[in-house]
This record gives sequence, structure tokens and C-alpha cells, in this order.
Amino acid sequence: MTLQFGATSALALTAALMATTAGAVGLDRSNQDVTAIFEEGNVLELAYGRVFPDLSGRDGEFALVPGTDSEYDDVGDDFLNISGSLKFDVTPDISMALIVDQPFGADILYPESAGSNLGGTSADLDSIAMTLVGRYKVNENFSLHGGLRGEKLDGLIRLNGVAYGPLSGYEVDLDDNTAYGYVLGAAYERPEIALRVALTYNSEIEHDFDSTETLGGVPIGLLPVAATGGLDGVGTTEVKTPAAWNLDMQTGVAQDTLVFANIRYAEYSQTQVSPEFFSLATGGASLTNIEDNYSAQIGVGRRFNDVFSAQAAIGFEPEKDDLVSPLDPTNGKRWVSLGGAYKASEQVTLSGGVRYTQLGDAMPETGTPDTARASFEDNDALAVGMSITTRF
Repeated sequence: MTLQFGATSALALTAALMATTAGAVGLDRSNQDVTAIFEEGNVLELAYGRVFPDLSGRDGEFALVPGTDSEYDDVGDDFLNISGSLKFDVTPDISMALIVDQPFGADILYPESAGSNLGGTSADLDSIAMTLVGRYKVNENFSLHGGLRGEKLDGLIRLNGVAYGPLSGYEVDLDDNTAYGYVLGAAYERPEIALRVALTYNSEIEHDFDSTETLGGVPIGLLPVAATGGLDGVGTTEVKTPAAWNLDMQTGVAQDTLVFANIRYAEYSQTQVSPEFFSLATGGASLTNIEDNYSAQIGVGRRFNDVFSAQAAIGFEPEKDDLVSPLDPTNGKRWVSLGGAYKASEQVTLSGGVRYTQLGDAMPETGTPDTARASFEDNDALAVGMSITTRF
């Protein structure tokens, strides 16, 4: 079978939407995608996306102050995601790619309200990563890829509301920290039918943040200030970003038609955020409580003529425990996406797309044992993105 659609066309069509992941597994924003290494020839790609979550809930039956029923509108802030990649061939069998993305993030803010369970609670996590990955073709069918990843993260987390008791007003500022890990993978291909199955492992990366803890604006760290004997609020917080597996598959099923699928599994249970004072006050608890989980997507791409191609895909993340961290008040997701690519010239392709995501109902919790403090239902998110690809 001769497939005119092209071995990497489905990836080009999804590039913009990969930059607009609307709350995939845990704190994922980019899925740590390294499939740029499989592009044909020398390629430069830039992608831009914006996500518009509609994430709202209320205290309802869980209100701790009698007579209150606080509403939490627009808890999830809109956010941008920008990525880029440069792939080039060194020899016919060796290629390299430099990938820049924003792999993790959080933009959560509960509106403040007198007597509310969680009003004023917030989380702001920013990241940027650079991955240098190489690929070696063992033969026409098998290849190996791997490389190094450096990522920089910073964050600010605040707990507020009557559900946190004496810890209401607690805040920790995690100064930016850069740390390093690696990626390893292998792929099987049959170019004549555009078949490729690629498995990639992303290592965990351990960050040691200089962290400033305050309660009601007063430093509460454990390190003494030499001049005064007081507390300066500065300590060290160890946080691991999760190890993860990505399985990317595609195959031609007819002339000009390609089916593709992606599965990602991330070990978020190892991502614990337990600053020194907070850990002491709570018996070693974590500010985050995210379970290991996976997401899956399947879609079809179609080339309609020499200049225009399109794709459609559906995906899901399964539901886990209804009781979730207030910093990620969702439980499971379902989405559908549409995208298109326009070949403006032999060198330049413009791609764009839109993704609609239904966010699963969840109940943010606090305390030990976990106790529901609010209810989030019937929420969703809209993501839009675009990319430009240049071959040279």
C-alpha cells in the first residue's frame, strides 16, 4: 500500500493542540512530547496555545460555618503554553532534536469569601524545560532514541479558609530551581505503510527549592537568623516531578488516511510537596495529593489535497478517588479535538486546532482522614492552538 499522507503528518496536525493540554494527567501541560525526533529532514516548529477552563464549585452541604454556602467561580485561570523544536539530521542514520516546552503547571485561585471553606486558597506553578534528544536508526525498522532534559520550576502555594483551621493563611514560595533528568526510548517502523510504534521513558527529576514559609505574612521557617535568634522562614523543599511513559502509535489504513493513538502514564504519587514547617505541623503531609494515572487518545488524519490535511481525535483520563486536592479540583477527563494543516509552500506548513474537554466531578478535601470541603460539578475547558513548521 502506498500512503501519500506522510509518515509524520498526524504529528504535525496535533502539534498546536499538544501545547494546549487542558489539565491532562496531574499537572501535565505538554505531555513531554519528543516525537519531533521522528520528523523527516530538517525541521523547525513553533507552537502556541491558550486554555480557557470553566472550573467552578461551592461549599454546599460541606460548609463548616452555619448559614454559609460559598461559591467558587472561575477557580481555574486561563493560561498560555508555548513550545518549540529544532530537528536536524547529522547523518542518514543519526538525528538530533532540541525541544523546548512547558511540561507542568497550575493556575488555581479560589475567590475569597467570609466563612468559606477554601476561599483564598491558590496555587501558581510555572515550568520550562529543554530536552536534547538523539536518535540512531539501527536499520529500516528499528531505532533508539534518548537524551538529557533540564527543567526549571517555581511555585507559590497558599492555603486559606476555615477548612484549614490554624493553617489558614499559610503560604510557601518555592524559588526557581533547575534540575536534570533523562529520556530513553525505542521505536519500530514500517515506512511503506507509515507504521510507527514508539515508547519513551521520562525519568523523575528531583528539585531542591529554596522555600519561604509564612503564616499570616509572618515567617515561620525552621532556620534561625544569626543576628536575632529568630526565624527567617527560609528552608529547603524537595520535590520530584514524575517519572512517565509515553506510547505513540500511528499507521496508514488507506491512501491519504492515517490512524494514530497516544497513551501516557505518569507516576504523580511520587510528587510530594512538604515544606519543613508544614511537614512538622501536619505530621509529614503533602500540599499536593495526586494519584498515578494515565491518559489515552485515538484519532484519524486525512489528506484532502496537496495543501490541506485535517484530523479528529477523542481521548480520556479515567476517574480515580472523588476526594482530590483543592489545588487540582477535577477527577477524570473526556475530550474531543479537531485540527487542520495548510501547506503554504514546500517549506512552510501552518497548523491549528481546538479541543473541548469535559472535566470530571470532584470534591476537594482537607484533613486527616480526608474530608470533603466542596463540590465541583459540570465543568469543562476549551483549548485553542496553532503552530508553524519550516523545513530547510
